[in-house]
Amino acid sequence: MKKNNVTSKEMYEKMEKNFSDFLKDLDKLICIPSFLKEDNTEFPFGEDIQRVLEKMLEICKNLGMKTYIDPEGYYGYAEIGEGDKLVGVLGHLDVVPPGDLGKWDNPPFEPIIKDGKYYGRGSQDDKGPTLAAIYALKTLLDCGFDLNYRARFIFGTDEENLWRDMPKYVEKEEMPTIGFTPDSKFPLIYAEKGLLQCKLTAKNLSGMVFRGGDAFNSVPSSISVEKIEKLEENLKKLGYEYNEKDGKIEILGKSVHAQVAETGINAINRYLHALTLSGVETKSGKFIVENVIGHKFAEPIFGEVKDEHSGELKFNIGKIEFTPENEILCIDMRIPVTYNKDIIVEALTKKAKEYGFEYSQHDYLKSIYTPLDSQLVKTLMSAYQEVTGDLESQPIAGGGATYARAINNCVAFGYVLPDSPKTEHQPNEYIILDNMKMAMKIYMKAFEKFRV
Repeated sequence: MKKNNVTSKEMYEKMEKNFSDFLKDLDKLICIPSFLKEDNTEFPFGEDIQRVLEKMLEICKNLGMKTYIDPEGYYGYAEIGEGDKLVGVLGHLDVVPPGDLGKWDNPPFEPIIKDGKYYGRGSQDDKGPTLAAIYALKTLLDCGFDLNYRARFIFGTDEENLWRDMPKYVEKEEMPTIGFTPDSKFPLIYAEKGLLQCKLTAKNLSGMVFRGGDAFNSVPSSISVEKIEKLEENLKKLGYEYNEKDGKIEILGKSVHAQVAETGINAINRYLHALTLSGVETKSGKFIVENVIGHKFAEPIFGEVKDEHSGELKFNIGKIEFTPENEILCIDMRIPVTYNKDIIVEALTKKAKEYGFEYSQHDYLKSIYTPLDSQLVKTLMSAYQEVTGDLESQPIAGGGATYARAINNCVAFGYVLPDSPKTEHQPNEYIILDNMKMAMKIYMKAFEKFRV
């Protein structure tokens, strides 16, 4: 018998019964190293991303959903329910590369539970949250909930890079009436900064050839370089951590997501700082020492850039490459919601030119803002508050770039709880098991409220 109201006791008891199946299915997803590999012409983002998309659709089909995969391999979706209203849940199945495997206590694609935590690349960003939302709805339906709308779980494959997936979905498919993406933190994100990724390119006159960093949107945790005279001496003088490894010097940092770059330690910046003090002249070194070292938000380039909604501009040098011809810096910026992108580009282009660099855009996503009095925000906030009892936490503006930007009437909603650690893009990425369960409870309540 179908029911409009399912008691919390029923939901939570059923959730506990389903939880072991959830973890087994999550293991299947985490085991696939689905980071971008563009050396395969058959699939747009590589065979592993295709495999994880197919595996997710297989899981959803086994849970009783109708599934569809884009013939080109850009996206897929799973749907259940009937009605004109379409609730969209947007999640991504690609992950950032694991980086230095030596910094992982356990292999990143061999999930493990330890001390009440589930470890693995994608556990927090974004395989774990996406599957948690799926199992939240499954639990409701198992309890006999009467779903009078269609719920569609939309799976993207290029969120960590150039977002070449969602435009394909928007071009070809039905748009949700309302939705959320489980790819951030609770209670919800009502505004997201603009995301600008760019490259600075200059002639390489140093004779050095090296590269470092894994992704624009991740603070590099280490860089391994050749020994040169005075480098170790200056690393020690600066107090920068390093190791001797395989006959090279490995400068150490701390990886965090680029949206909070100032809380990490950028190994590339530290290397260029020590290299410059060692007497090696590079355009990148001069640029970084004079504009980035000692300045959390690159103020010498932009001045003070911040607003009351979303805070400061964030600036991260995520990758560097010295080819025989060029020096290339790969930069990720998060622009406050009230600022014009062109002003930021103008300031960076002008400053970069002083050092012999040319500016080129790699990717751009405009900022978004959802009014706090919108029905979507009020519905999701009430779901969060009823489950957690937390009436103090308020909607926040964030620096992340989530799929909330991909469609209208969509926000980022969980699944990291306030004051819980965000470990995305870091070694030993994990999510606390109890927090997984709390997130599922919140999502169940949200699906329940979407019925009204």
